[in-house]
Amino acid sequence: MTSESGRSLIEIIGVLAVAAVMTAGAVRMYSVIRNRQIRTIAAAELEQTAKNIRLLMAPRGDYSGVSVDYLVKAGALANAYAPIGGDDWTITTGDNAQSFSINLTGLTSGECDFFVAAPPAWATIIRVNGNSDDIQNYCMPGGDNRVSFIAQ
Repeated sequence: MTSESGRSLIEIIGVLAVAAVMTAGAVRMYSVIRNRQIRTIAAAELEQTAKNIRLLMAPRGDYSGVSVDYLVKAGALANAYAPIGGDDWTITTGDNAQSFSINLTGLTSGECDFFVAAPPAWATIIRVNGNSDDIQNYCMPGGDNRVSFIAQ
């Protein structure tokens, strides 16, 4: 009598199912880690941009004329691409040219929540979709959020 050794079809399907679940979990974990990394890098780039603006504009005594194009031409920014969100971002002068605002557009709700949960220390005011009070409640679902960091 001969005995056969090997796996049945059910066992192979079970192993493939476990492998599929593990792969899906690994892909999801990679996505979470990658998003966190992108947001952390963007926050560091925004902080460096704010420092560059202060250094570049300090001799003038005000922030008049500051913009993305001006900073690129002055060498304070490598390019005009936004560090996060859509590329339609702006840097503008505030009231009486004594403050400046870095305005990010096209942020997802996760990106918006990231900046609301850990506001940067260099920004004196943060506006989420035009609101500066109780900003935790103003991030909208989807990818159409606007966050403004105002520094003096």
